[in-house]
Amino acid sequence: QEQLVESGGGSVQAGGALRLSCARSGYTYLPNCMAWFRQAPGHEREWVAHIYLAGGTLRYNDSVKGRFTITRDNAKNTMFLQMSSLKPEDGGMYYCAAAAVGGACLRQPLGYARWGQGTQVTVSS
Repeated sequence: QEQLVESGGGSVQAGGALRLSCARSGYTYLPNCMAWFRQAPGHEREWVAHIYLAGGTLRYNDSVKGRFTITRDNAKNTMFLQMSSLKPEDGGMYYCAAAAVGGACLRQPLGYARWGQGTQVTVSS
């Protein structure tokens, strides 16, 4: 069974940092693409960043560019999101997602076949 599990969320003050992890298990293949999304109360799920696992090509939402860093350690079946200079508007539930086999990186939730349960991030002003 393919699973994604996020961890690393928490509550921090504005300007602080958190490192999120997304661990994969049960995969018999390397997903082509994985991504981070977030969703604040009353908002639609928002694409944050994605990375092609094999080659490392990545992109960021402009709202987090320069503050967040997406990485992956394929040997450990883990993807990370290092978040720095956090703002209150960065708060929400953060989800990792994996594309289906052969799936490209997209910026809409429907482009992903597997999701974690999310990890909560709260940023206090």
